Parts: sequence; structure tokens; C-alpha cells
Amino acid sequence: MRRTPRHWRLEVGIAALVLITPLVTAAASSSPSPAGAVATAPNAAPTVDWALARAATATATTTESGYPASNAIDGDAGTDWCTSGWTGTLTVDLGQLRTLDDLGITLDSASPSASASIELAATAGDWQRAPALRDLALDPGSPMYFPLPAGTSARYAELTVYSDTGADVCVGEFRAYGPDPAASGLDQGADLSFTPQELAAGATFADQGRPGTPVTIMRASGANYVRMRLWVDPPPGYNDLASDLALARQASASGMKIYLDLMYSDFWADPTKQNIPAAWAGENLSQLTATVTSYTRQVISAFARQGTPVDLVSIGNEIRNGILWPTGEINCTDCGGWANLAQLLKAGVAAAEAGNPAGHKLLIMMHYDQGGSFALSSAFYSELESYGVPFDVIGLSYYPVLDEPSISGLRANVDGLAAEFGKPIVIAETQYPWTLANGNSPLGDSTGDFAWEQSQIEPGYPATPGGQLSFVTDELSILAAAPDGLGAGLFYWAPDWIPGVPWEPGAGIGSPNVNMTLFNFEGEALPSIGIFENPAAVCERANPDSSPCVLGG
Repeated sequence: MRRTPRHWRLEVGIAALVLITPLVTAAASSSPSPAGAVATAPNAAPTVDWALARAATATATTTESGYPASNAIDGDAGTDWCTSGWTGTLTVDLGQLRTLDDLGITLDSASPSASASIELAATAGDWQRAPALRDLALDPGSPMYFPLPAGTSARYAELTVYSDTGADVCVGEFRAYGPDPAASGLDQGADLSFTPQELAAGATFADQGRPGTPVTIMRASGANYVRMRLWVDPPPGYNDLASDLALARQASASGMKIYLDLMYSDFWADPTKQNIPAAWAGENLSQLTATVTSYTRQVISAFARQGTPVDLVSIGNEIRNGILWPTGEINCTDCGGWANLAQLLKAGVAAAEAGNPAGHKLLIMMHYDQGGSFALSSAFYSELESYGVPFDVIGLSYYPVLDEPSISGLRANVDGLAAEFGKPIVIAETQYPWTLANGNSPLGDSTGDFAWEQSQIEPGYPATPGGQLSFVTDELSILAAAPDGLGAGLFYWAPDWIPGVPWEPGAGIGSPNVNMTLFNFEGEALPSIGIFENPAAVCERANPDSSPCVLGG
């Protein structure tokens, strides 16, 4: 059972400001904007965890074997630095002076409760002690946040922990949040394909009691992109060209860009199924190539004609095993193989570029699903390059509750792909649960969820809005820290798929994702709607006047 966090009122008075003020200097220079970043319009500088910067290092006065200090700043709250006794000090060097807004700590869920103090320094050894960062009460399992006075800058942070029971203390992650102007071009979006259906079914949405639509609410929370899938001839009410064009008009009116996910199927397409549309059945490779060309160009042209040109398009959805099976299927016997797939993908790329209006920048993504594995991802993109398939963006899906490796695997993959291929990398799909409850009728449905038991939850990221928020913001920080600025963006999948719209038509059918949305079962935005904001500020808005600030269930 999750322990109830102990809230201490934060009193940042004149004394604290005086003590921290010596750290205030001009912000350190930033690295260049991400090379080849997908977004072209700059956004406000996003908040990142500077402890994940490539130059950051960590040391400790005491360390239990197998739990080194580096684990506390690796971007994975499920890996720990542990003391070898009742107390220990972790010193983090951020690599250069950084502007800081907040600090964050996650204790291992099995760690004893602990007390802590934090000091900051602009130069080595010049520690500044703020009363607000002394005698902090830490409880295990949940991400905790500590606000800093405005204008704080530091290069060094020192965390000293004291066990309340005498046992070793294990810290899953120590975070140092601050703005990163170099990451202002990040794509920050969500797949809102279900929005038209949800609204048609009578669902209502609000954020802190203020009504809106998923499009307007996500935009107000910092999103700059809307992702939408397109099926060729789906069941009535599901995403077809007409509904996507209408959704694109809403996105454009809200000032957001458009990412189109072309599925080349009448319904769901993923690594387990890539069915040829019924209208294309019986066509051979040459005919399918011509059909893909004609269809893709018509679709991209349709968005352009209504004044909402597509900014990013994926040629197929999660195409690990190909598209348009069996003609474009790979990794099997008696199917088309890589040569066929490459021919179909090249046709889609050329047609998308042909349908794109002159002077408008359209980027092409190839979308792979196993985002936690560098070996598998690298092999896939190497094959694409060996067959001469042109693309601009690497797109990854990452769903840890579906047996993906830990977030450390995602970081290794992002870093490895950036170094090997030199292309922008986007997390095209990701989700994390805010509860393990299904929310049975009338607030839910009877369809089983993808996440339903504790064993599926990533260590360090509880199934709460706080765990959800921490998970996604760690992903964003991993992208911001990618080599050569090649981490380009993140799209949260189906944040609006609340109970009421089934995954397929039929009585008694519901959604398996209702507990991984950014809205509760009734359509009220969760605090985690702020995935693109400063996570500490999001927590403080939900739980004002508390420190540590924790977002529980």
C-alpha cells in the first residue's frame, strides 16, 4: 500500500532568498537548437532535468555494492543509489551552471522513510544552505518536488539522506529541473484521434472545472501538435478522411501542427496485423504500389486544399513486420520480404511529397514499435537504409506496461539511434497508467485494461497521476539530452479515450486504455495533463503550500 506522504508547509522567506541569491548569475550558454528538429516554430523553453545532461556526474560518500551514485541521475527511477548505512551524501555536478526552478527526488518504494537536506553551489565547495531545503521528510515510492526561489542558478547539488529506521536509504532518482532554451523546438503532442468519437458520444471534458475539448485543453497545457490516424474504409464513426480533415481544422484553429499516421488498412494496423484494405484486395505488387501512390497523394493533397497541410507523416503504423500483408510483409515465409516493403514505402514517401504544397515543409517518419530496444531498432532502420528508403524522422513507440524494457532501455535506444543514424528521434506513441482501476460502468467499461496489476508498473513510477507525470517528463528529459540535439519530440497516445467509445463496434465492448489517459473516467483533466509543463509547478498547482509536493492517486 502506498504510504501517505507527510506534507510540510514550505516557508521560503527572506532568509532563504538571501542564502540562495549568491547562486544567481546569468544563465549558462546553451547548446545549439536540435539539429533537424521536427517542430519549426519555437515554443517556450521546456523544463528538463539537468541531471540527465551528458556532462552531469554523481559521486557519493557511501555506496552499497551494486547501487552506484550514477543510478541516481540516469533518468530511470527504478535504478537506485543506496547508502551503505543509515546516512550518506550524494553530490551531483550538472556539468555547468544551470538555471534551476525546482528539485525532485524519488525514493525506492522499498526504502525506509527518511529525512534529507539539500545544498546548492555555483562553484565547488561554496555550499548555500536554505532553510526550506533542510529536514525534508521523504517517503518512499512517489516522486516528490521541492520549489526553488525564482532566479536560482547552480552547478552543484548535494543531497544528504538520513534513515528514520537506521536501515540503508535508496534513492531512485535525483532531479534538477530548469528551462532548456535549446529544446524549445521539441514537438509536444498527443494522438487525439478519438476526440471526434468521444464528443459525438456525448463525452464532456474540463480542466480544473473549465470546460473545453481535448484539443483546446491539450493546447492550453503546452501541446503544439495533434497526431491523428487515418484508416482507408473503417467502420462507421471511426477515423476516415472526412473526420480527420475536420479534426485538422480544429487543431489548426488552436495553433497546432498536424502529424498524420497513415495506416494503409481499413482498421487497426500494428506489428500483429497489417491487413490490405478490402478495396485493394487481389492487387499484385505493381498494382498495390500504384494504389499506395494514388491514395497517399490524394490524402496529403486533401489536407493542403483546406489550408491545413500535414507537417509530419508516418508511412505506415508500427511497421516492424511490414505493411499490406502478405505482399509487403517481412520476417516470414512465403511473403513479400524487404524488397517489396521498400518499394511500397518509397511509393508512399514520393506520393506524400508530391501531394505536399510547394513551400511547405513536410517531414517523413518511419515508425517502429520496440522503442526500448536499441539492437532491434537499429537493425530495422539499418535495413531501411540498405534498401534506400528515404525518411527524415525516426519514430518509436514505447509502452512499458506491454513488457517493454525499462526506461533505461529507452534512453540507450534514443542515444544509440542518434549516434548511428544522425536523424531526429520522436517518441511517436507512449502511455502510462494513472490508476490500475478499470472504472466499471457507469464511469468505465467491462473491457479488460492493458494495465491491471502491480507487476506491470515500472519501479519508481507508481500508477498515480504523479507517477504518470514523472514518467513522461523523464522521457522528455531523455530526448532533450540526446546526442547532437536529435531528440525531437513526444506524442502521448489517446489521452482522451475515456469510457464511452469502444475499440471496435459492438455491444459490451469498451476501451483497454481508460486508465492510461490524461483525463479521469468522467473527462476531468488529471494533474498529469501538464506533461509538457514544469512537473514541480504542476504538482504545486494541484497541491499548493506543500513540500515535498506529491501527486497521489
